[in-house]
Amino acid sequence: MRFTERSPLAWTALSSPTVRTSLWLVAIALVCVALADFEIRSISPWAELGRFAHGLIQPDFRTLDTAGTALLRTITFAFTGVGLAAIAGMGLALVFHHRWVRGACAFIRGIHELFWALIFLQFFGLHPLTGVLAIALPYAAVFARVYSEILEEGDARPARALPAGSGLISTFWYARVPDVWPHLMSYTSYRLECGMRSSAILGFVGMPTLGFYLESAYGEGLYGEVGMLLLLFLALIASLRLWVRPRLVPFYLLAAPFFLGTGLPIVWGNATRFFTEDIIPAPLRSGEGLAGLGPWLWDLLVNQALPGIGATLVLTQIALVATGVLALISFPLISRLFSGPITRGGGNALLIIGRSTPEYLLAYILLQLWGPSMLPAVAALAIHNGAIIGHLIGRQSNQLSLRPDAVGGFNRYTHEVVPRLYRPFLAFLFYRWEIIMRETAILGILGITTLGFYVDSAIQELRFDRAMVLILITALLNIAVDAVARRMRQHLQLRTTPTASTPP
Repeated sequence: MRFTERSPLAWTALSSPTVRTSLWLVAIALVCVALADFEIRSISPWAELGRFAHGLIQPDFRTLDTAGTALLRTITFAFTGVGLAAIAGMGLALVFHHRWVRGACAFIRGIHELFWALIFLQFFGLHPLTGVLAIALPYAAVFARVYSEILEEGDARPARALPAGSGLISTFWYARVPDVWPHLMSYTSYRLECGMRSSAILGFVGMPTLGFYLESAYGEGLYGEVGMLLLLFLALIASLRLWVRPRLVPFYLLAAPFFLGTGLPIVWGNATRFFTEDIIPAPLRSGEGLAGLGPWLWDLLVNQALPGIGATLVLTQIALVATGVLALISFPLISRLFSGPITRGGGNALLIIGRSTPEYLLAYILLQLWGPSMLPAVAALAIHNGAIIGHLIGRQSNQLSLRPDAVGGFNRYTHEVVPRLYRPFLAFLFYRWEIIMRETAILGILGITTLGFYVDSAIQELRFDRAMVLILITALLNIAVDAVARRMRQHLQLRTTPTASTPP
C-alpha cells in the first residue's frame, strides 16, 4: 500500500486532540525532569568512556571458547522459552475473549522477565528451568494478547462458511489461522529476537548466558573482553534472518532443550518452603495476625512502594518523550525521502545497534560510565525504543508518494512527511509505553531507585514477602499504564491493533 493523499500544508492539518496530547506529554515530562536526578557521579567519565571505546575497537578474542558456550546458552534459552510461549499463547488466544483470561495475561506480562527469574531462582535455583520459565511465562501472555488481536483482524467469512457443529479447534486451525498465518509468523519471529535479548540479560541474575560473562568482564575492567561479548551479541541479532529459516525452526526447537546445560539440581523443599513460608507476610508467620498486618503493609507502602512508584513514573514519562524525540530525529536516516544510499546504510546500522541492544544492558554500561542516576536509564530507554520506532516510521516514510514539485530539506520534513506520519508515530509510541514502564521498574536492580530497586533489596535481605508485594504493585502499575495508553489510542482514533510490523 502506498500513501498518495495530498500533503498537508502545515502542522495545522493535525487534529487538535493529537496536538494537545503531545503537548501534555511534553509538559508532564518537563515537570518530571525537575524532579529527576541527572547528576553524573563518575570521577572521570571521559576516561572511562575512552577505555570502553578502546575495548570495542580492539576486542579481546582470547576467551572466545567461553563466549561461544555463553552464546549457545543464550540461543537455546531463547528458542526453548519462546517456543513454549508461542504454543501456550496460541492456546490462550482461543479463550482470550474471557475477561479472566485477559486479566490473568495482563498481570503475568506486567512482571518483567528478570522479576520472574528472581522468583524462580528461590525454588529452582540456578537450573535451566529458571531461565526458560522466566522467558516463557510473560511471553506466553504477550503472545496470547497479540495472536488474539491479529486473529480478530482476519477475514471471518471462512469460519462463518463452515457447517454447523464444527469444533472450536477445527474452526480455529482451518478457517481462522490460515488467513493470518504470515502475520502470526512474522510477529513470532520478532518475539524470538526479543527472546534473544531477554535471554542475554538473564545472565545478570546468574544464568550462564552472555550477560553473566559481560558483567564479570566489566567488573574486572576487561574492556577488550566486554567489546568481544557485545560484538558477538550484535552479530547474533543482526544475523537472525540469515540462519533462522522457517524450514529449520522445528529442528532448532527440538534441539534447543538438549543444549541448555544441567545447572544445579532442584531442591524441591525450597519450593515448598517458598510457597508455605517465605512469601507469607511476616506478621502472619510470627503469630501477630491481622493486627500486625496493617502496620506492616503501611510501612512497606510509605517507605518503599510509594517512593518506588514515584521514581518509576518520573523515569517512564521522561523516557517516553525522549524516545519520541529520538525516533523523530532518527527516522530520516533510513528514509529515501531524505537520505542517499550511503547515509541510509549507516542509519540502518545505527538503528540496528540501538534496537538490538537491550535497555538493561545499555543502562548497565552507561551506569559504569556516568555513575548511578536516572540519566543512564533515560538514555538507555530512549536509545533502544527510539531506534525501534525510528525504524518503523522510516519504513513507512518510504511508502509515501510526494508531488513532483514538493519542497525539500527541512521544509519537506516539517510540512510534508512528519504531519502524515505523526498519527502512526503516536500509535507506536503508545504501544511502547507499557514496555518502557516494565523496563523502568527492572532497572532498579542496577541501583536506580525505581520499584525494582526495592524488590531487589528485599530479595537480598531474604524478605520475600515484601518482594512479592512490591512485584504485585509493579504488575498493577503496568496494567494501569497499559489501560491509559489504550484509552488514549482509542480517544485519538489511532490504530489499536498491532500488526506484524508493529511490535507492541
